[in-house]
Amino acid sequence: MATETVAKPRTSARVHVQKFGTFLSGMIMPNIGAFIAWGLITALFIEKGWFPVPQLGGFGETDGVANTGLVGPMITYLLPLLIAYTGGRMVYDVRGGVVGAIGTMGVIVGAGIPMFIGAMIMGPLGGWTMKKIDSIWDGKIRPGFEMLVNNFSAGIWGALLAMLGFFGIAPVVTAFSEGAGRVVQFLVDNGLLPLTSIFIEPAKVLFLNNAINHGVLTPLGVQQSLEQGKSILFLLEANPGPGLGILLAYMFFGRGAAKASAPGAAIIHFLGGIHEIYFPYVLMRPLLILAAIAGGMTGIATLAITGSGLVAPAAPGSIFAVLAQTSRDSYIGVILAVLLATAASFLVASVIMKTTKHSDEVDLNDATSRMEQMKGKKSSVASTLTGAGAGAAAGGGVGVLAGPVRNIVFACDAGMGSSAMGASVLRNKIKAAGFPDVKVTNAAIANLRDDYDVVITHQDLTERAKPATSSAVHYSVDNFMSSPRYDEIVELVKESNSEGAVTAEGPDAGAGSPGGASASGPATAAAAGAGAGAAAASHGAHAADAPVDAAPAAGTAGAPEILARESVVLDGSATTRDAAIDEAGRLLLARGAVDEGYIAAMHEREESVSTYMGSFLAIPHGTNAAKDHIRKSAVSVIRYPQGIDWNGKQVKFVVGVAGVNNEHLHILSSIAKVFTSKEQVARLEAATSVDEVLELFGKVNA
Repeated sequence: MATETVAKPRTSARVHVQKFGTFLSGMIMPNIGAFIAWGLITALFIEKGWFPVPQLGGFGETDGVANTGLVGPMITYLLPLLIAYTGGRMVYDVRGGVVGAIGTMGVIVGAGIPMFIGAMIMGPLGGWTMKKIDSIWDGKIRPGFEMLVNNFSAGIWGALLAMLGFFGIAPVVTAFSEGAGRVVQFLVDNGLLPLTSIFIEPAKVLFLNNAINHGVLTPLGVQQSLEQGKSILFLLEANPGPGLGILLAYMFFGRGAAKASAPGAAIIHFLGGIHEIYFPYVLMRPLLILAAIAGGMTGIATLAITGSGLVAPAAPGSIFAVLAQTSRDSYIGVILAVLLATAASFLVASVIMKTTKHSDEVDLNDATSRMEQMKGKKSSVASTLTGAGAGAAAGGGVGVLAGPVRNIVFACDAGMGSSAMGASVLRNKIKAAGFPDVKVTNAAIANLRDDYDVVITHQDLTERAKPATSSAVHYSVDNFMSSPRYDEIVELVKESNSEGAVTAEGPDAGAGSPGGASASGPATAAAAGAGAGAAAASHGAHAADAPVDAAPAAGTAGAPEILARESVVLDGSATTRDAAIDEAGRLLLARGAVDEGYIAAMHEREESVSTYMGSFLAIPHGTNAAKDHIRKSAVSVIRYPQGIDWNGKQVKFVVGVAGVNNEHLHILSSIAKVFTSKEQVARLEAATSVDEVLELFGKVNA
């Protein structure tokens, strides 16, 4: 296996914000069950609850002694200590969690109010400082004294942190909490709270939803709920109405797979509470963020007018979870907030979809339908030119699979929601394929380890997952419900676990992503060859019914009908990407293989997903919807000795492709093998005649 050199991508500001937000929400999310338990106990047993019980609700007296109940101790001690322990453990395992919890106890006692924010400070601080202290005498402790040193150091430092929390942190956090509460109350009193949707809704689509909800709103909401018995803050982000309205608009006014998949997505979103499911629909038409903002503002305004709220966080954001945590006096207001938010979002989204013209919806349909046709194709090249290839362009990884696939992980912002759903779908597919021993799990990106064979993320999160899992094969998806890339992964499992399986390159290797990692040398050439194979399977119905490697050699009978002498140009005249696509398309048109509509479809495909493969190779082709414009299979090859700019990449070879069934697979397989070898690419660059090019492709499989 050739060695790869991977350029380290620059981390964007958005990724830094996501990481910080994920860390905050990562302390809350594992403990959501405890929040829900507290919320149910509060809703049922407090004095104004459904079934008031003094001993549980903490009101009244029993035998002359005031009842403590469960509500107060849980929110004052249990929940903050769980958060602190989780935060400390995230930084420094169990030892860090214990020290962080000890330090938080000082903040709790010093403040006298629920210290969620204090716990989110002291937990990680305790873990980080304990880690630094341990590093001072790491490897220097005499055998037999490890337990003594470890226990006393943790105890002493924990006690010091508790005092720091009591005297130093508690007053600061108390002041901050009171100030934040006054800000929220000011917004409510002046009718300004709906304006928060201007920031919340776009941030959700950028995968900051859990960071906002559980990292910021939940701690503030719990404090407000303790004081007022409910909080509007729990529904600022969790209201399922805005997303439902957008999905309903797609159901009525969408096209293709976007319209077909919207009903299923709506069920998962509204009933299952997985809000991430509608994010790709917004990303396909970014103007729809205005619909989400309108829905969010309407819902918040309704809650403010009716004085409604929840007693505890609704997680996940399902309508069932929302109703379960609704305050006893708020059902009408909460239900109205959801319905009116849905209506407002639907109306705005409908107007946008009816009055603007956009082709991105076709991309979802294009990617899904094409990949559903691709059975038996090499998974290592499947995604390069499909709609899923957009995920690669958005930051796909360059991992190398060195053995059988045994461990697959879905990673998302919080390790719940979309990743859990995707893992369930893929797990069933892999079991149905006969590989029940392959482990498919889901995890938060912050908790990833570099011991997975395959890592699957949303295309907007891949950049964050790669540093922690650099040795894994990465797949980027943009549709959690029915991503076509799931079938690719099943094929990868089949291939890697078959007898005599060889090392496989990651599907995104050398994909050439803006601002992302790129591979050089043979690894990139391998990706380029893989791309050629993918193109073979992308241009005509059932093109992948036969595996690329099973195709006959280029020099066998029938090959000249696909790649003819007149379709090879050694010195192309184009100087731009679009002109090169036209030149490649005109050669196919001259052969009678396509009509004019196919050339337009080649440009349409290039606008949605770049066909640059690496190793100076681009393979322009039409969209899946352009199959009707193909009359017969043909391939054109054009060389540009000086190179042309292809979206920031240098291209010297342009291969135009149009295919029916699997007739063109043999020549594309040969082209793929040429571009996996730097020596063969060099020979192609030096060729002085068309015969040399044809001979080079013909000898590859000979």
